[in-house]
Amino acid sequence: MKKILLTLTLSTAIAVPAIAEELSVVGSWSSLPLHKEYEAPFWGETLPAASGGKLTTSVTTHNQMGLNVGEFFRLLEAGVFDVGMTVGDYAVSDAPELEGLDVPLIAMDAGKAQMAVEAARPMVEEIFKNRFNSEVLAIAPYPPQVVFCNKEVSNLDDLKGVRVRASGRMTAKFLEALGAEGVNVSFSEVPGALQKGVVDCAVTGAGSGYSAGWWEVTTHLLTIPLGGWDPVVTAMNMDKWNSLDADTQALIKKEVAEQFEAPAWSTAQGALENDIACLTGTGECKSGDKRAMTLVEATDEDIAKARNILEATVLPEWAERAGGDWAQRWNDSVGKVVDVTIKTN
Repeated sequence: MKKILLTLTLSTAIAVPAIAEELSVVGSWSSLPLHKEYEAPFWGETLPAASGGKLTTSVTTHNQMGLNVGEFFRLLEAGVFDVGMTVGDYAVSDAPELEGLDVPLIAMDAGKAQMAVEAARPMVEEIFKNRFNSEVLAIAPYPPQVVFCNKEVSNLDDLKGVRVRASGRMTAKFLEALGAEGVNVSFSEVPGALQKGVVDCAVTGAGSGYSAGWWEVTTHLLTIPLGGWDPVVTAMNMDKWNSLDADTQALIKKEVAEQFEAPAWSTAQGALENDIACLTGTGECKSGDKRAMTLVEATDEDIAKARNILEATVLPEWAERAGGDWAQRWNDSVGKVVDVTIKTN
């Protein structure tokens, strides 16, 4: 009888499927290509399928939830959700050392931007572990942050005295050093701010501006990466991460790297060229209707001047804010990749 009961018990245990691990996932801006083309499909479909049903997910975005982006990674730290992704610059008030991830003008193309991000990654992983109790899973790009203006501009000097919405704190510092006025306006409020004259220009990704209709309230597009590449950090709450077995952790890392992060980077340069074509009507636009913004390309003089401001003023100020040995660590990693050195006393 005991043998029969044991057999029944074992067969019942085998027949009952393992309970799936559900992850609550909060993505970046729902209207932008990074979420539509990469975040939502990966977390909603690709990863659950790769896990064979071991992982299930519920996916939304921070703007759909009405979350304050400045508090986003603090909410992840507190375990309000399991996985979160948004622009690293949104967290620099809590972690000023994180500004070193997204430095204006050090990368003029996607290949160089990816190299800079990979060089910075060990620092970013440490920051998120210590500041936000989180495991970094991916760092993916928005397109480079260019300048939309509703006034005529022909070069970088034309931004002097102009009120410009910055995409991050280091960009704001750069604008101030240039002689412009950096203004803090949230992404969703920019069109209204441009229409009302609160700002004359605004910095964001070319694709983001196209998707959000900024071409309706601006006339000139200055295609210098004044706001860097606005990397989006994907991280998992560390307590949740540590609750997963080693095989599940390895699966997530592999799938994120191969099916999410790598594709996002591989299309970044082509996306930039397409976005500029769509905004200005020059070249082939694959995203929708062409618009008619005036294209203003940065001159060699613009780029040289911008780099001088970056090295002489912006980066040393960041080194002071970050404190500790962050400047030296940046020099030894990102700086070597982009051939820039922060000079400190």
